[in-house]
Amino acid sequence: MALSYRELSSKSSSFDRLKQEVNKMASKTESKKDERFWYPNVDKAGNGYAVIRFLDSPANEDMPFVRLWNHGFKGPAGQWYIENSLTTLGKTDPVSELNSKLWNESADENAPGRKQARDQKRKLTYISNVYVIKDAANPENEGKTFLYKFGKKIFDKIKEKMDPQFEDEKPMNPFDMIKGANFKLKIRNVEGYRNYDKSEFDEASSLAEDDDEIDRLWKSCYSLQAFLAPDQFKSYDELKAKLNKVLSGGGYDNEDTSRVETTRQAESAPSVGRTASAPRSPSASSVGKDDSLSFFEKLAEDD
Repeated sequence: MALSYRELSSKSSSFDRLKQEVNKMASKTESKKDERFWYPNVDKAGNGYAVIRFLDSPANEDMPFVRLWNHGFKGPAGQWYIENSLTTLGKTDPVSELNSKLWNESADENAPGRKQARDQKRKLTYISNVYVIKDAANPENEGKTFLYKFGKKIFDKIKEKMDPQFEDEKPMNPFDMIKGANFKLKIRNVEGYRNYDKSEFDEASSLAEDDDEIDRLWKSCYSLQAFLAPDQFKSYDELKAKLNKVLSGGGYDNEDTSRVETTRQAESAPSVGRTASAPRSPSASSVGKDDSLSFFEKLAEDD
């Protein structure tokens, strides 16, 4: 005789099995989180505050940051495409190619192709090492070194400090652990989006008074060039296959393929991203510390 729902739900063994499965899934999800990264928290109103210090280039690396382009969008069948873009390495990327083709199909700003290209455009992320000085939401993070992902808004704050607009302001290297400055991260909710306009650098100060402590913190930095390693990027063919699957919901037939097949050309629409003009990310062979300011300016112009 089949059990009623009430009888079934009253059995503790069913609940125990459910709880075990939930905990198992939760642990699997949590294990995917990269504990090396620091993420600022915000309150229910979307506001947050923290004080961090950008750290200098890791040992044997030339720059205190790396720049990554990536794509994140959902296809018509609900499948997601979330991948690093090969344009990060100055290479041809299938999404950039497709976006260029879609953009050039029509001069009408409201054309479906241009809308799709905007939805699929590449996004810019910077990664640096930071030392967390104050994190009231998660005080256990204070006094530790983390990797930190940030966007163009904070990048511009760094550039402005390196190349000030007014003559009464002295240029400063925010990544210098002795002559740099703490960064007060102020997050606000503006029209549903995180806003960093109020964030600012404090007065110049040494991160620590003791040189041994400075060295210890410097040696605690994580490699940044590791994010530009080949294993961080799928091949062109792998990305193309995934793109086709996401956009078709499983695989293209002949008719779909004729629309999605792309030409290997540089993108001409700035809002979509430009493959040909995208500068290569910094490396030991291409950018030295003395060139850091000019490289920042190059990136700002490109974006």
